[in-house]
Amino acid sequence: MIKKVILTPNPYRDGGFKTVLAAQKILNDSGVETRICLPFEVDKSFVLPKDIRFSRLDRELNWADLVICFGGDGTILHMAKAATRHRIPILGVNIGTMGFIAELESSELQELARIAKGEYFVDSRMMLDVIVRRGQDVIFHDLALNDVAITKGAVARIVHLNVRCDGVEAMDFGGDGLLVSTPTGSTAYSLSAGGPIVEPDARSILLTPVCAHDIVSKCIVTSDRRTITVAMSQNSRRNAFLSVDGGRAFKMNMGDTAVITCSRMETRLIRLKDRSFYDVINKKLRHYE
Repeated sequence: MIKKVILTPNPYRDGGFKTVLAAQKILNDSGVETRICLPFEVDKSFVLPKDIRFSRLDRELNWADLVICFGGDGTILHMAKAATRHRIPILGVNIGTMGFIAELESSELQELARIAKGEYFVDSRMMLDVIVRRGQDVIFHDLALNDVAITKGAVARIVHLNVRCDGVEAMDFGGDGLLVSTPTGSTAYSLSAGGPIVEPDARSILLTPVCAHDIVSKCIVTSDRRTITVAMSQNSRRNAFLSVDGGRAFKMNMGDTAVITCSRMETRLIRLKDRSFYDVINKKLRHYE
Protein backbone atom coordinates (compact mmCIF):
# COMPACT_ATOMS: atom_id res chain seq x y z
CA MET A 1 0.00 0.00 0.00
CA ILE A 2 1.27 3.47 -0.89
CA LYS A 3 1.53 5.76 2.12
CA LYS A 4 4.53 8.00 1.41
CA VAL A 5 4.77 10.01 -1.81
CA ILE A 6 7.36 12.36 -3.30
CA LEU A 7 5.90 15.15 -5.44
CA THR A 8 8.34 16.47 -8.06
CA PRO A 9 7.04 19.54 -9.91
CA ASN A 10 8.73 21.07 -12.93
CA PRO A 11 8.86 24.70 -11.76
CA TYR A 12 8.96 26.00 -15.34
CA ARG A 13 5.65 24.29 -16.20
CA ASP A 14 3.72 24.33 -12.92
CA GLY A 15 3.30 28.09 -12.58
CA GLY A 16 3.20 29.11 -8.92
CA PHE A 17 3.27 25.39 -8.04
CA LYS A 18 -0.53 25.46 -8.11
CA THR A 19 -0.91 21.94 -9.48
CA VAL A 20 1.47 20.27 -7.04
CA LEU A 21 -0.09 22.07 -4.07
CA ALA A 22 -3.58 21.00 -5.14
CA ALA A 23 -2.34 17.41 -5.50
CA GLN A 24 -0.67 17.55 -2.10
CA LYS A 25 -3.94 18.58 -0.45
CA ILE A 26 -5.86 15.73 -2.11
CA LEU A 27 -3.25 13.18 -1.03
CA ASN A 28 -2.92 14.53 2.52
CA ASP A 29 -6.71 14.53 2.93
CA SER A 30 -6.64 10.87 1.85
CA GLY A 31 -4.11 9.98 4.55
CA VAL A 32 -1.02 9.94 2.35
CA GLU A 33 2.16 11.59 3.62
CA THR A 34 3.93 13.77 1.06
CA ARG A 35 7.20 15.59 0.41
CA ILE A 36 7.81 18.17 -2.33
CA CYS A 37 11.19 17.85 -4.07
CA LEU A 38 12.55 19.62 -7.13
CA PRO A 39 13.44 17.08 -9.83
CA PHE A 40 16.46 19.12 -10.96
CA GLU A 41 18.39 22.26 -10.07
CA VAL A 42 16.69 25.45 -11.22
CA ASP A 43 18.35 28.58 -12.57
CA LYS A 44 19.74 30.86 -9.89
CA SER A 45 17.53 33.66 -11.23
CA PHE A 46 14.38 31.57 -10.62
CA VAL A 47 12.64 32.63 -7.41
CA LEU A 48 11.14 29.76 -5.42
CA PRO A 49 8.14 30.52 -3.19
CA LYS A 50 9.14 30.85 0.46
CA ASP A 51 5.91 29.34 1.77
CA ILE A 52 6.66 25.91 0.26
CA ARG A 53 8.99 23.53 2.05
CA PHE A 54 11.23 21.70 -0.40
CA SER A 55 12.94 18.50 0.69
CA ARG A 56 16.10 16.98 -0.77
CA LEU A 57 15.28 14.40 -3.39
CA ASP A 58 18.29 12.17 -2.70
CA ARG A 59 17.21 11.78 0.92
CA GLU A 60 13.51 11.27 0.30
CA LEU A 61 14.03 8.55 -2.29
CA ASN A 62 15.01 6.23 0.54
CA TRP A 63 11.70 7.02 2.28
CA ALA A 64 9.06 7.04 -0.45
CA ASP A 65 6.66 4.46 -1.89
CA LEU A 66 5.88 6.49 -5.01
CA VAL A 67 7.12 9.48 -7.03
CA ILE A 68 4.56 11.71 -8.78
CA CYS A 69 6.00 13.92 -11.53
CA PHE A 70 4.30 17.15 -12.59
CA GLY A 71 5.31 18.43 -16.03
CA GLY A 72 5.77 16.90 -19.46
CA ASP A 73 7.22 13.54 -20.42
CA GLY A 74 10.67 15.09 -20.08
CA THR A 75 10.16 15.50 -16.34
CA ILE A 76 9.13 11.86 -16.05
CA LEU A 77 12.13 10.71 -18.09
CA HIS A 78 14.43 12.79 -15.90
CA MET A 79 13.08 11.10 -12.77
CA ALA A 80 12.80 7.58 -14.20
CA LYS A 81 16.41 6.56 -13.65
CA ALA A 82 16.66 7.66 -10.02
CA ALA A 83 13.25 6.21 -9.12
CA THR A 84 13.98 2.93 -10.90
CA ARG A 85 17.33 2.52 -9.17
CA HIS A 86 15.49 2.93 -5.85
CA ARG A 87 12.76 0.50 -7.04
CA ILE A 88 10.08 3.18 -6.67
CA PRO A 89 7.19 3.44 -9.16
CA ILE A 90 6.30 6.68 -10.94
CA LEU A 91 3.03 8.41 -11.76
CA GLY A 92 2.99 11.29 -14.23
CA VAL A 93 0.69 14.31 -14.24
CA ASN A 94 0.83 16.08 -17.58
CA ILE A 95 1.33 19.84 -17.65
CA GLY A 96 3.05 19.66 -21.01
CA THR A 97 1.93 18.98 -24.56
CA MET A 98 1.62 15.35 -25.70
CA GLY A 99 2.37 13.59 -22.43
CA PHE A 100 2.28 9.97 -23.66
CA ILE A 101 3.89 8.61 -20.50
CA ALA A 102 1.80 10.66 -18.06
CA GLU A 103 -1.22 8.95 -16.53
CA LEU A 104 -3.25 12.04 -15.62
CA GLU A 105 -3.91 15.50 -16.98
CA SER A 106 -3.71 18.39 -14.53
CA SER A 107 -7.52 18.56 -14.63
CA GLU A 108 -7.81 15.01 -13.24
CA LEU A 109 -6.10 15.44 -9.87
CA GLN A 110 -9.05 14.01 -7.93
CA GLU A 111 -8.06 10.61 -9.30
CA LEU A 112 -5.05 10.73 -6.97
CA ALA A 113 -7.32 9.89 -4.02
CA ARG A 114 -7.49 6.34 -5.38
CA ILE A 115 -3.83 5.80 -4.47
CA ALA A 116 -4.62 5.63 -0.74
CA LYS A 117 -7.30 3.02 -1.45
CA GLY A 118 -4.97 0.79 -3.42
CA GLU A 119 -7.05 1.31 -6.56
CA TYR A 120 -4.24 1.31 -9.09
CA PHE A 121 -2.31 -0.89 -11.52
CA VAL A 122 1.46 -1.16 -11.96
CA ASP A 123 2.89 -1.41 -15.48
CA SER A 124 6.50 -2.37 -16.16
CA ARG A 125 8.37 -0.69 -19.01
CA MET A 126 11.60 -2.03 -20.43
CA MET A 127 14.69 0.14 -20.39
CA LEU A 128 17.88 0.16 -22.42
CA ASP A 129 21.36 -0.16 -21.02
CA VAL A 130 23.86 1.90 -23.03
CA ILE A 131 27.61 2.03 -22.74
CA VAL A 132 30.27 3.63 -24.94
CA ARG A 133 33.57 1.80 -25.31
CA ARG A 134 36.86 3.42 -26.28
CA GLY A 135 39.18 0.52 -26.82
CA GLN A 136 38.84 -1.68 -23.74
CA ASP A 137 37.56 1.16 -21.55
CA VAL A 138 33.92 1.99 -20.77
CA ILE A 139 33.76 5.79 -20.93
CA PHE A 140 29.98 6.25 -20.67
CA HIS A 141 27.13 4.32 -19.05
CA ASP A 142 23.45 5.20 -18.68
CA LEU A 143 19.88 3.89 -18.70
CA ALA A 144 17.18 4.92 -21.18
CA LEU A 145 13.41 4.66 -20.80
CA ASN A 146 12.68 6.28 -24.17
CA ASP A 147 15.64 6.27 -26.51
CA VAL A 148 19.31 6.66 -27.31
CA ALA A 149 20.02 9.22 -30.04
CA ILE A 150 23.33 9.18 -31.91
CA THR A 151 23.42 12.24 -34.14
CA LYS A 152 25.65 14.62 -36.06
CA GLY A 153 24.98 17.48 -33.66
CA ALA A 154 24.46 21.02 -34.87
CA VAL A 155 26.91 20.89 -37.78
CA ALA A 156 25.27 20.65 -41.20
CA ARG A 157 27.38 17.72 -42.49
CA ILE A 158 26.04 14.18 -42.22
CA VAL A 159 27.37 11.38 -40.03
CA HIS A 160 28.03 7.87 -41.37
CA LEU A 161 26.98 5.11 -38.98
CA ASN A 162 27.47 1.36 -39.02
CA VAL A 163 24.79 -0.51 -37.05
CA ARG A 164 25.09 -4.17 -36.07
CA CYS A 165 22.72 -6.61 -34.35
CA ASP A 166 24.55 -9.42 -32.54
CA GLY A 167 27.61 -8.62 -34.65
CA VAL A 168 25.80 -8.82 -38.01
CA GLU A 169 25.48 -5.64 -40.04
CA ALA A 170 21.90 -4.30 -39.99
CA MET A 171 22.49 -1.00 -41.75
CA ASP A 172 25.28 1.30 -42.86
CA PHE A 173 24.19 4.77 -43.89
CA GLY A 174 24.85 8.46 -43.87
CA GLY A 175 22.34 10.91 -42.45
CA ASP A 176 21.45 12.98 -39.43
CA GLY A 177 21.74 10.05 -37.04
CA LEU A 178 20.10 7.01 -35.51
CA LEU A 179 17.53 6.43 -32.76
CA VAL A 180 17.59 3.26 -30.70
CA SER A 181 14.26 3.20 -28.88
CA THR A 182 12.16 1.19 -26.47
CA PRO A 183 8.45 0.63 -27.19
CA THR A 184 7.76 3.46 -24.71
CA GLY A 185 9.99 5.71 -26.82
CA SER A 186 8.26 4.75 -30.06
CA THR A 187 5.86 7.69 -29.62
CA ALA A 188 8.69 10.19 -29.07
CA TYR A 189 11.55 11.21 -31.39
CA SER A 190 11.31 7.91 -33.29
CA LEU A 191 7.73 8.66 -34.33
CA SER A 192 8.77 12.08 -35.65
CA ALA A 193 11.55 10.37 -37.65
CA GLY A 194 9.08 8.00 -39.31
CA GLY A 195 9.28 5.04 -36.93
CA PRO A 196 6.29 2.85 -36.03
CA ILE A 197 4.08 3.10 -32.96
CA VAL A 198 4.68 0.07 -30.73
CA GLU A 199 2.63 -1.05 -27.74
CA PRO A 200 4.58 -0.09 -24.60
CA ASP A 201 4.45 -3.57 -23.06
CA ALA A 202 6.02 -5.16 -26.16
CA ARG A 203 9.55 -6.54 -25.85
CA SER A 204 11.45 -5.03 -28.76
CA ILE A 205 14.13 -2.51 -29.71
CA LEU A 206 13.54 -0.04 -32.54
CA LEU A 207 16.29 1.18 -34.87
CA THR A 208 15.16 4.34 -36.65
CA PRO A 209 17.48 6.24 -39.02
CA VAL A 210 17.08 10.01 -38.95
CA CYS A 211 17.02 11.55 -42.44
CA ALA A 212 19.03 8.72 -44.03
CA HIS A 213 20.59 9.70 -47.37
CA ASP A 214 19.44 6.51 -49.11
CA ILE A 215 16.17 4.63 -49.64
CA VAL A 216 17.37 1.32 -48.19
CA SER A 217 17.86 2.29 -44.54
CA LYS A 218 14.44 2.02 -42.91
CA CYS A 219 13.27 1.43 -39.36
CA ILE A 220 13.99 -2.06 -38.03
CA VAL A 221 12.19 -3.61 -35.05
CA THR A 222 14.44 -6.16 -33.34
CA SER A 223 14.04 -8.58 -30.47
CA ASP A 224 14.89 -7.28 -27.00
CA ARG A 225 17.48 -10.07 -26.82
CA ARG A 226 19.71 -8.39 -29.43
CA THR A 227 22.92 -6.52 -28.72
CA ILE A 228 23.00 -3.35 -30.81
CA THR A 229 26.37 -1.79 -31.62
CA VAL A 230 26.74 1.57 -33.34
CA ALA A 231 30.00 3.07 -34.58
CA MET A 232 31.03 5.73 -37.06
CA SER A 233 32.09 4.45 -40.46
CA GLN A 234 35.62 5.16 -41.63
CA ASN A 235 34.38 7.72 -44.14
CA SER A 236 32.50 9.61 -41.42
CA ARG A 237 33.22 12.98 -39.90
CA ARG A 238 35.29 12.72 -36.74
CA ASN A 239 32.61 13.06 -34.08
CA ALA A 240 29.03 12.10 -33.27
CA PHE A 241 26.94 12.94 -30.24
CA LEU A 242 25.06 10.46 -28.06
CA SER A 243 22.11 11.57 -25.95
CA VAL A 244 20.00 9.44 -23.61
CA ASP A 245 16.32 10.39 -23.17
CA GLY A 246 17.01 13.89 -24.48
CA GLY A 247 19.70 14.55 -21.89
CA ARG A 248 23.09 16.18 -22.21
CA ALA A 249 25.02 15.07 -25.29
CA PHE A 250 28.14 12.92 -24.96
CA LYS A 251 30.75 13.28 -27.71
CA MET A 252 31.78 10.07 -29.46
CA ASN A 253 35.07 10.01 -31.34
CA MET A 254 36.04 7.91 -34.33
CA GLY A 255 36.71 4.40 -33.03
CA ASP A 256 34.22 4.63 -30.15
CA THR A 257 31.41 2.08 -30.09
CA ALA A 258 28.00 2.42 -28.46
CA VAL A 259 26.69 -0.90 -27.15
CA ILE A 260 22.96 -1.00 -26.39
CA THR A 261 21.07 -3.88 -24.78
CA CYS A 262 17.82 -4.44 -22.91
CA SER A 263 18.42 -3.54 -19.27
CA ARG A 264 17.65 -5.84 -16.38
CA MET A 265 16.01 -2.83 -14.72
CA GLU A 266 12.46 -1.77 -15.57
CA THR A 267 10.61 1.44 -14.88
CA ARG A 268 7.34 0.86 -13.05
CA LEU A 269 4.49 3.24 -13.90
CA ILE A 270 1.36 3.62 -11.79
CA ARG A 271 -1.88 3.49 -13.76
CA LEU A 272 -5.13 4.68 -12.17
CA LYS A 273 -7.46 4.27 -15.13
CA ASP A 274 -8.31 1.02 -16.90
CA ARG A 275 -7.89 2.21 -20.45
CA SER A 276 -6.35 0.85 -23.61
CA PHE A 277 -3.09 2.12 -25.07
CA TYR A 278 -5.04 2.78 -28.25
CA ASP A 279 -7.41 5.09 -26.40
CA VAL A 280 -4.37 7.11 -25.33
CA ILE A 281 -2.91 7.17 -28.83
CA ASN A 282 -6.16 8.25 -30.45
CA LYS A 283 -6.76 10.98 -27.89
CA LYS A 284 -3.24 12.39 -28.03
CA LEU A 285 -2.75 12.28 -31.80
CA ARG A 286 -6.22 13.59 -32.66
CA HIS A 287 -5.56 16.57 -30.39
CA TYR A 288 -2.95 17.72 -32.93
CA GLU A 289 -4.92 17.10 -36.11
